[in-house]
Amino acid sequence: MGSKITGKEYSLHKIFGQDFEYHIPAYQRPYAWSTEETGVLFDDLYEFYQSEHSGNYFLGTIVLIKEEDKPECDVIDGQQRLTTLTILFSTLANQFKFHNDARNSCNNLLQESGDILAGIPAKPRMHLRDRDQAFFQQYIQEVKIDALLQLDTASLTEVQRHIQENCKTLLERFETAFNQDEDRLIEFSQFLLKQCFLVAVTTDSQESAFRVFSVMNSRGLDLLPIDIIKSKVIGEVPQNEQDIYTQKWEDLENMAGRDGFNEVFTHTRTIFAKERPKKNLLEEFQEHVLKGKKPEELIDTFLAPYAEAYVILKNSEYIASSHAEEVNDTLYWLNKIEDNDWMPSAIKFMAEHKDEPEYILWFIKKLERLSSYLYITKQDINHRIERYKRVLAEMESRPDHDLSGPLTSVELTIEEKKRFYQALDDKIYTKTPRRRNYIVQRLDSFVSDGGARYDKKQFTIEHVLPQHPAKDGEWDRLWPEQETRDYWCDRIANLVPLTKGNNSSAQNYDFAVKKRNYFQAKNGTTSYSLTAQIINIDSWTPEVVKKRQEELLKIFSVNWELASSALNSNTANSSDTFYLATPRGCNAYGHTGDDSTFIVEKGSHISPDTTPSCPPTYINLRDDLIKQCIIIDNIFRQDYPFTSPSAAASVVTGSSSNGPQKWKTVDGRTYSEVSSTH
Repeated sequence: MGSKITGKEYSLHKIFGQDFEYHIPAYQRPYAWSTEETGVLFDDLYEFYQSEHSGNYFLGTIVLIKEEDKPECDVIDGQQRLTTLTILFSTLANQFKFHNDARNSCNNLLQESGDILAGIPAKPRMHLRDRDQAFFQQYIQEVKIDALLQLDTASLTEVQRHIQENCKTLLERFETAFNQDEDRLIEFSQFLLKQCFLVAVTTDSQESAFRVFSVMNSRGLDLLPIDIIKSKVIGEVPQNEQDIYTQKWEDLENMAGRDGFNEVFTHTRTIFAKERPKKNLLEEFQEHVLKGKKPEELIDTFLAPYAEAYVILKNSEYIASSHAEEVNDTLYWLNKIEDNDWMPSAIKFMAEHKDEPEYILWFIKKLERLSSYLYITKQDINHRIERYKRVLAEMESRPDHDLSGPLTSVELTIEEKKRFYQALDDKIYTKTPRRRNYIVQRLDSFVSDGGARYDKKQFTIEHVLPQHPAKDGEWDRLWPEQETRDYWCDRIANLVPLTKGNNSSAQNYDFAVKKRNYFQAKNGTTSYSLTAQIINIDSWTPEVVKKRQEELLKIFSVNWELASSALNSNTANSSDTFYLATPRGCNAYGHTGDDSTFIVEKGSHISPDTTPSCPPTYINLRDDLIKQCIIIDNIFRQDYPFTSPSAAASVVTGSSSNGPQKWKTVDGRTYSEVSSTH
């Protein structure tokens, strides 16, 4: 049975309480923090204490080998911080000349005073390596600071010098910051004990502890932003509800898994920001998500439903009285796409419409088609994020959307359908292995009516017409023209799925031999529906392959709704609908009017303010629209015609804007590009 690894947030009052007794193993490096690190620690604490009266300060993560319900623990990571904090509390105790109770409280942080009735012996809370502990206990844990400073530096070991120098640095900082004002020192002490936190990662196994330590260091402590966010959020919950929301948080983390919960935060950031990250997760989460929200609202309204939606989507575990199987089958394919840029849109939709199974099925199918289009046509990340942003923006601007009036941005435009069809009709085998496998597997699933599952370790693709057929053989006779071979060889009609064992020996055999030995099992069947279709074909000629190509493209067209009838339809998200969204907070859409005007549509959001670059003409027009109540609370309450796309863009963004370049169709074409084709 594997060792249990747990992580929990503790205030310094708990960290230096009876639940922990720290031991530094002999193999650990010695105490090495210099006056620089110690000074920075104090300065950061003091600055936060002065500026953030109600917030919590996160001091990082420590890794411990510790048995449950026993205080003794070996410190694998965190020795430097724990030792320096111990020195800080010792120097703090030394500051109290008149408040004996405060001094005694500091002493209790340094040493367990013991309780004869409870059977708890008196002993230090922290034990350095054996060679350093006697010195540390004599001067730091017994608070003999004056005697420590009088020691001759030349007679001290390196560790002892670090302890002495850091103690002196902290005394100087206390003197400068508090000037012996013991009332303020008590207030600062309360801040340290109540508002400063460490995350303790514990396991009862040395092997597990070192594995955790290794991962944290090699990855630069990936989980740190989440821990800081937790500290901040829970710290702002009213005191009488903190335990409740801490438990809620930990339940969500357990449900999604540690890595999964990290992903939930990343996707939540995207839902709010609707753009690629420009900073680290911590900064952007604070900027886009935390700002203006109460902690209870964040957890109850966003994190809880988003985490639940994430687990459903990631594991294909949607449960409903109807359509659940179809939804989960489609989610299987979404999860096979290499990127997960589709996830934020899916999370938001699932969280808001989980109890509408028919609408969930509609959306997931449309999203899978959109995601497959972006994947198969090799759209870059910027285009993918921009495309999904339109879906998120429409969800936000149309909160009342439902199956009777569904989202339009998740639909493919006519232009996207054309690109998709062309990519499927192209040379599939020349695409990357994962991309071509996805295409062939998806087609096989359409032929088999869904439900099929594919083992990537065993799956491979074989050419029926070989890539390099032998001269003067059957293939040379059936396919005499090299140009014809080159055209059809890598297209979908000439490709069949096989297991790797069969593929490795199929090579250049004649068609009849391939069918008998490699395209079917001993009982005459095959694992893949696409391959089974080949078995009843007598000869593999150019005419057969051309007809098969048409049939397979029709299957794609039917299942992904790429048929010509759809291409000719005049849908709401057709190519003459334009969108504009910027980091400045606007989210608008519009179309060209009959009289060459550009009409911004009702419901469009403008930016909350203007920039110095915005021409006065457009500032005045913007103000007039607000006075006329055409724009209320930064939202267009009715359609409004502008004289040009640039005028519309400048009013919407509150800045000087090149409208023909700013306004884009949902498939990424600019107004200028669309206009040039008309």
